Amino acid sequence: MIHPPRWTEEQLEGDRIVATEFFREERMKEPLERYLDFFDERQSSFEELLETLVDIDVSEINDETVLKVLTTPELLRSFRYLSGPPISEDDLEVVANASLAPTKLRRSPQQARAIFKTVIAGLDRRRFPWVNEGREPTEAEKNVATIASAALMASQQTGTDRRNVSKELQEQSVFAALNGLGLKRVSQRTIETLVNAPGSGEYCSESNLGGRKADVIVRLWDGRVLAIECKVSNSSVNSIKRLNNDAAAKAKDWIGKFGTRQIVPAAVLSGVFKIPHLLSAQDQGLTLFWAHKLDTLTGFIAATK
Repeated sequence: MIHPPRWTEEQLEGDRIVATEFFREERMKEPLERYLDFFDERQSSFEELLETLVDIDVSEINDETVLKVLTTPELLRSFRYLSGPPISEDDLEVVANASLAPTKLRRSPQQARAIFKTVIAGLDRRRFPWVNEGREPTEAEKNVATIASAALMASQQTGTDRRNVSKELQEQSVFAALNGLGLKRVSQRTIETLVNAPGSGEYCSESNLGGRKADVIVRLWDGRVLAIECKVSNSSVNSIKRLNNDAAAKAKDWIGKFGTRQIVPAAVLSGVFKIPHLLSAQDQGLTLFWAHKLDTLTGFIAATK
């Protein structure tokens, strides 16, 4: 049985430097136009929100207005950014103890009010000073609040878009590498036992493996299952979440459920990582491959034939 590769600190450092340099190059190529497009969209949406909420005059807001804001996707997105810091939809539902589902909001004005009050309670007083002071805003204050909010929303959307695109490109590269080996892509599935995994020489994408999602699942030629996580990190801090708290934690769980002779947990990495985090993930049983040298991944798979 071919053991998966295990890298020395020096080898990991060399690839870490290359991956970081690739990230720098891609980051600098990122078009300013994408951010500006997002900014224009968010500025228009935020202006509509202020108009709908009468410049956030709580005394003027009725249940009909609250419902309109919470059930109109663009208005809801802007509304969440009234808080400082902005609040996600998931967090908003938990904190308000209410659902954002439009059908439930229409049936329950009390839930809608609870969500509305939760956001207003966390209102960013720096961007919207006139609300707590109980007065109308000046045109300058409204412009500053709109521009600041649009910039905040556009920055976060650009970052999210960048991560999604990078991960998608990485996954497509992995698929291409597997196809190049002659492996066959099969349908997604739920895999409670390894009998349900793809057959030898087959792979599937984004499937539930032992209760946790894997980005790519490959049945090696020797019968073992290779579970691959595609991880893109834009900072060393971010890498802890994506590599150690996610991929390595899954590796430990899968090994506990299926055993080292049945499963090979792995991660394909691109972006910024720190050596201690890489070593820690590897020590937890996660096999590391790099997106800039997928030949190590294909070489390992081919060697199991």
